[in-house]
Amino acid sequence: MNTELASRLNRPLTIGRAIIGNRLALAPMTFLGHIAFRELLAGFGGYGLLFSEMCSARRIPQEVGGRSAYFCWREEERDHLVMQIFGDDPATMARAARIIEDCGLLGVDLNFGCSVAAICKQQCGAALLKTPDRAARIVEAVRKAVSLPLFVKFRTGWTDDAAIPVELARRFASAGADALTFHPRVAPDRRSRPPRWDYIRQVKEAVAIPVFGNGDVFDGADCLRMLETTGCDGVAIGRMVVARPWLMAQMSGRYSPDSDVFRQAALRLLNLMERHFDANRALRRYKKFAQYFSANFKFGHSFFKRVGNASDLESMRAQLENFFDQEPETVSRPNMNFFQ
Repeated sequence: MNTELASRLNRPLTIGRAIIGNRLALAPMTFLGHIAFRELLAGFGGYGLLFSEMCSARRIPQEVGGRSAYFCWREEERDHLVMQIFGDDPATMARAARIIEDCGLLGVDLNFGCSVAAICKQQCGAALLKTPDRAARIVEAVRKAVSLPLFVKFRTGWTDDAAIPVELARRFASAGADALTFHPRVAPDRRSRPPRWDYIRQVKEAVAIPVFGNGDVFDGADCLRMLETTGCDGVAIGRMVVARPWLMAQMSGRYSPDSDVFRQAALRLLNLMERHFDANRALRRYKKFAQYFSANFKFGHSFFKRVGNASDLESMRAQLENFFDQEPETVSRPNMNFFQ
């Protein structure tokens, strides 16, 4: 265990009116950070915040009390779950935030970082970084509408210039954001180039509110280096936690994984997906999880192929059991080719 890292992470942090007990967060990920995966993480612990999947602000009023696969949660996670929303209209975003507050969740997160074409074509996500005045109006509208902690997730922008995220961070803080999660890549770049961590340092120095760094934290050494070199208040980790759901607990010094953890996590998640989703949705989402989990094995393509070929949940379960009965060889650092 890295005691220095654990001591840095296991400290309380005040965000708006809330106090969290740990400096790690599950970054928001569509189709990956869903209710079943969050329940898997809860079994390991080690985090202070969980961010939901991206939810459409326009759809939230119709999804309250329904069977939404996105706008849903367990009662046990209300006090540390931040619901992420996307949209381009300040009034619509404010209305969705009020519903989130009424549901008793810890906070609301505004998505100004998604660079997927389908989202940007709606002038949402990272597209709003092209119109910072509108982005700031959204933050202001949501701030006026709710008193719960308000987070903003954003990228560098559409041009690789540190001055852009620094100015954006100042505007979001002035508009009422309580915390920022910053991913220092330009919007068109989906992970083809390393994130510029020094931009996190500059953003942190520009604002008085907490800043969570995000991007290419693959193990405890990376996490400690980000904290030390950028001065960020916390670290948000995404796809690496999908690959290793026990990672945050391990970094926090609360869990030491053994070789059987891979089998346990893979089968446990399948059971949880079967509980929370219909069979077709569970199958599709498990296959998305498998892309990243495959990175743990020396012959990860074999795991990915088995899961990908499963036609239903029972055959999926049989494939998993068979794969782990063969005692697959794992790797110390996941294969990043599966993260592209």
